[in-house]
Amino acid sequence: MTLAHTLKALLAFALTTCSLGLQAQTADSNTEKPKLTARPTTILSPELTLTSLDEKTAFERSQAAIGKPVGDFVLLDRNSKPVELSRFRGKPLLVNFIYTACFQVCPTTTRNLQKAVAETVSVMGADRFNIVTIGFNQPFDSPQAMKDFSVRYGLTLPNWEFLSPATAIVNEVTGNFGFSFVATPAGFDHLNQVTLVDAEGIIVRQVYGEKFGVKDLAEPLKLLIAGSAIPAEVSTVKELMERIRILCSVYDPKTGRYRTDYSLYFMAAGFVTFLAFLIFLSINIWKSQRRDRQQPPSRPS
Repeated sequence: MTLAHTLKALLAFALTTCSLGLQAQTADSNTEKPKLTARPTTILSPELTLTSLDEKTAFERSQAAIGKPVGDFVLLDRNSKPVELSRFRGKPLLVNFIYTACFQVCPTTTRNLQKAVAETVSVMGADRFNIVTIGFNQPFDSPQAMKDFSVRYGLTLPNWEFLSPATAIVNEVTGNFGFSFVATPAGFDHLNQVTLVDAEGIIVRQVYGEKFGVKDLAEPLKLLIAGSAIPAEVSTVKELMERIRILCSVYDPKTGRYRTDYSLYFMAAGFVTFLAFLIFLSINIWKSQRRDRQQPPSRPS
């Protein structure tokens, strides 16, 4: 077994360990139910028909999107240049939807999204994942409006893109991500939703609410980064060691920063020792069997 195979096995072990830890943390911390739907109160368009979003139906639609691939839609960035969503494959992706005329929930949730991933960027690097915010109120959420929104609320992470779909494909794009919205006299009722997409472009998780903590986004994102395919041009050993370093970092709520969890290193070292013993034992058994086959059969006296 090569060193690269050993490190891959170690990475799989660390990934499983962190995943179990994350599930335990999630089970302990889900005491507060996230606010699923945003309902603005300011009257913007009195002529609109009074409607509201059916939360149960919207939630079911959102969950039904999990496991589906992201469509190869073409949207416009803040400079009105076309961007294919397939461009973001190869790295995990976070996607949320806003409308730029919103002055209540959308700015709050988007700023909270930035806070939740800002420390993750400092530990994992901005080049390991991407964030996309899509404006669903077309034609008003134009590239210029999206640019103004990002500047107004200080959304400046280098791996964050703001995109505008053509009016004709808004329903197709939102439907693909399981995002629901309806027009109301106050603006829009819509889901408070962030979608997690893996490096292969498959929707793997929906996160709801106005506030996003580390356990909601950073930890699942960390597992997606560690489990994604390694680019061919990256040194396998170096990249695997870096991913193990990322997995062995944990968030400290007291300091608001990540720190290294050395217990995971000890667990990994124990696994490597056990794996080395199995390899040593297998080689000895193989040598013994080979010697037995090579020895001529004894003649009867």
